[in-house]
Amino acid sequence: MQSSAISLSAAAPLRLLPRRNPTLIDPHPLSFPSAPLPSPLSTHALYYSHPSPRPLTSISLGLRPLRAISASEGIGDSNAPSGQLLRNLQLGLLFGLWYLFNIYFNIYDKQVLKVCPFPTTLTTVQLAVGTVFVLLMWTTNLHKRPKISLSQLVPILPLALVHALGLLFTNMSLGKVAVSFTHTIKAMEPFFTVLLSALFLGEMPTFWVLLSLVPIVGGVGLASLTEASFNWAGFWSAMASNLTYQSRNVLSKKLLVEKEESLDNINLYSIITIMSLFLMIPVTLLVEGAKFTPAYLQSYGLNLKEIYMRAFLSGLCFHAYQQVSYMILAEISPVTHSIGNCVKRVVVIVASVLFFRTPISPINSLGTVIALSGVFLYSRVKRIQPKPS
Repeated sequence: MQSSAISLSAAAPLRLLPRRNPTLIDPHPLSFPSAPLPSPLSTHALYYSHPSPRPLTSISLGLRPLRAISASEGIGDSNAPSGQLLRNLQLGLLFGLWYLFNIYFNIYDKQVLKVCPFPTTLTTVQLAVGTVFVLLMWTTNLHKRPKISLSQLVPILPLALVHALGLLFTNMSLGKVAVSFTHTIKAMEPFFTVLLSALFLGEMPTFWVLLSLVPIVGGVGLASLTEASFNWAGFWSAMASNLTYQSRNVLSKKLLVEKEESLDNINLYSIITIMSLFLMIPVTLLVEGAKFTPAYLQSYGLNLKEIYMRAFLSGLCFHAYQQVSYMILAEISPVTHSIGNCVKRVVVIVASVLFFRTPISPINSLGTVIALSGVFLYSRVKRIQPKPS
């Protein structure tokens, strides 16, 4: 370290002075930043893990950092709170859109299925709306179109299959029972996540994870016993939806280990949507035929404009909330995302009860609260449990 000042005395040899120009001597020492530069944030994704942002590097001249580095570092520190505030506001907006789109999807979906009990046809319509949205997004460069080969489409095919089945079973359940009851059953997603991860990935749950599943299973059972709209078709359809959607998550971990940079979560979901549509078209024609034709709907005295508009909006809201969900997942950890998903389910249940004026008993409410509390406990346990080395 250099001394903080240069002292000149009468005893100092004058013959050394000509070698250096005294006007070039800086009486102030060079300052070095004492704190390390902040480490880059890491993002997590459900299917894939995004590459970490490029870390900041210090500009150096020879072996000495410039004084401008410490100045810019100070400026960055002063702007850090405002940058964090902006990020929190953006996340808050995305969470609000996520919940809002989900609420309207369930409302429009239920309204259509009440008068047109054709869940397979509605599923195909919703996937078709999502496909049009994806094509417009790529055509207008709202999101970069991925460069994907046929070999990459092969492992995505099972994901598209279980995605289409998951949406189909959800529509079947919404057509049979109340929206609030469907989402109470779908609170059992963690149970199927643990089961499938143990069977196919070899990830054995800890004692605390198993313990957190008890209130989930117990709460769903208690709510089912006192549900006014209960029927077995709606119950097992919701359970099958849990199984297929969680199978999609497990398959994504097992099959899609490597990916191209252009195949991010949004593009992955977009490709799954398009492939799911092509899978559902022949199934729909085989099972239900052409049920959404004007002649067929008019024969039942239905308002074509209202049916088509609500079916379109249900598909648009479904695709929008899925896309926003992946945008949120790119900014936060999967565990935090699962907690947000638990809160979303509460919001959807409350909104549907108020909108449809669904009659619920105190025991039914208690079972729903217990099940959702178990989901929240499961998310907390997954957050604090140590990761395997």
